[in-house]
Formats: sequence, structure tokens, C-alpha cells
Amino acid sequence: MGANILIVEDEEPLTTLLRYNLEAEGYEVDAVARGDDADTRLKETTPDLIVLDWMLPGLSGIELCRRLRARPQTQTLPIIMLTARGEESERVRGLATGADDYIVKPFSVPELLARVRALLRRASPERVALVLTIGDLELDREKKRVSRAGRPVDLGPTEFRLLEYLMERPGRVFSRAQLLDGVWGSDVYIDERTVDVHVGRLRKALNRGHATDPIRTVRGTGYSLDDLFGKPGRKASHTMQKNEARGVADFGSGARENATDAMELAASKSLCEDADNINEDLTDVQGRQAVPRKC
Repeated sequence: MGANILIVEDEEPLTTLLRYNLEAEGYEVDAVARGDDADTRLKETTPDLIVLDWMLPGLSGIELCRRLRARPQTQTLPIIMLTARGEESERVRGLATGADDYIVKPFSVPELLARVRALLRRASPERVALVLTIGDLELDREKKRVSRAGRPVDLGPTEFRLLEYLMERPGRVFSRAQLLDGVWGSDVYIDERTVDVHVGRLRKALNRGHATDPIRTVRGTGYSLDDLFGKPGRKASHTMQKNEARGVADFGSGARENATDAMELAASKSLCEDADNINEDLTDVQGRQAVPRKC
């Protein structure tokens, strides 16, 4: 699954040219013609890279870039500024606002594609890697194979795309709607619960025996590939929890034993006191000790 690129450009012929060449490179491409529409869209979903025109209706590209850098979720989003403003002062202004690269129109398409690849390689190396590896889980994009701890895992095409999508962004929590858009596509209309079915199938294929589940369910939100999966700290945490539980059980067992000893001691003490009282009474009457004292 290629990286997702958003084109924010109001010139339709240029948008068509960019979309054609980017899709030919294997990227997933979306396009928006207005700056304010792009701002609304980026609050809902975050692409892997933006090709952003400076002059836009509704909201300028430079202002949109400034807003994106002010939001935590888009602070590191790669942005290529695409504009006819070629003066040095304008290039400096665009880069100072937060653009990662600046291309002046007219431009070379091969050069633009090279800059896109370079930015994605620096910002999200997992998006361009042929093999994704997390813990003992390995996904080969070129061969369409998945293995866990060296054992082949048989997945259907949908489960493969779902796992690939999650492995590209470990730790990030996706809602069912986001997974539908990212894995099935935004033009497919199916029930959100379909995601649950395929996540269940993916889990069944990955988790054989007592293997740790790499997929985390976030109640009321969605799913995530656990970013702690395969890390030593997670195993240590599980071991610590087991030891603590065992310690609580041992403590409970010891407490029960101590309580039993205390009860036996109290009963023994009570019997001794009763024997002393009987001996005193008999001594007064007969002048001898009738009950032998074993305390």
C-alpha cells in the first residue's frame, strides 16, 4: 500500500498532471481545490505528504501551512510548497512558515517525484520500505508474504492490506471509519462492523498457540498495532504482573497459615486456663492436683 498524498491545487490541469504521475509511482492520491476545504479535511484525516499551492481560494497555502504546524497531529507532516512565486524572499518565507520543500512553477515532474520520495524516506521510512518488521512479525510487500517468528502466516488480500496499514503506523489508534477509508477506499460503502470481522480473522491467523496479540482494541475508538509489541519491556511488564499476582497468592496463603496458628494457640491457651481453674477447685477440696497440666 503506497503512501497517501494530498494535492491542494486550484488549477485543474495541474492537479490532473500531478495525480497521474503520482499514481503511476504507486501513491494513493487525493485532491482538494480550496484551502479552507483542505483545512477541514486535514482535521479529520492526515495524509503522509501534502503538495500545497501558495495561492488558493478560501484560505491561502501559506496560512494553511502555518495552521498545520500549530497542530500537534500535523507538526511533522511533510509539505511541499508549489507556487509561481520564485523570488528568494518568498522562498525563505515559505520555508520559514513550515514548508519542507519549495518548488517553483513551471517545474520538472521527475524532479518533483524525486523530492516526494526523499521527503517520505526521511519522514516515514516504513512507508517506502519493502519489508515491514515489528517484533517477530514480518510483512514483505513485494512478495505479498507475512511471517511470524519465521513461520508463514496465510492471509487473505483484505487482511494483508489491513495488517500493512496498521504496521505502517504502529501505536496509532484508528477508528473503524478511518480503517475503511485507508484499507477499502473512500469510494466503498460497507458497514463499519465489517472491520471487526476482518480484524478477528487477522488475529486468528496471527495468534497461534500462546502467541501475544499484536493488535490492541481501544474500547469506544477502534484498533491499533501495539507499539510495545515485541519489545523486552512488555515481556518484563507481563512477568512482573504475574510475579505480583503470585506474590499476592503467596501472601494470602501465608496469612491463612498464620491465622490458623493463632487460632490453635488461642484454643490451647483457653484449655490451659480451664485446667488451672479445675486444679484450684480440686486442690481446695481434696488437697491434690487432679488434672495434669500439659501447657
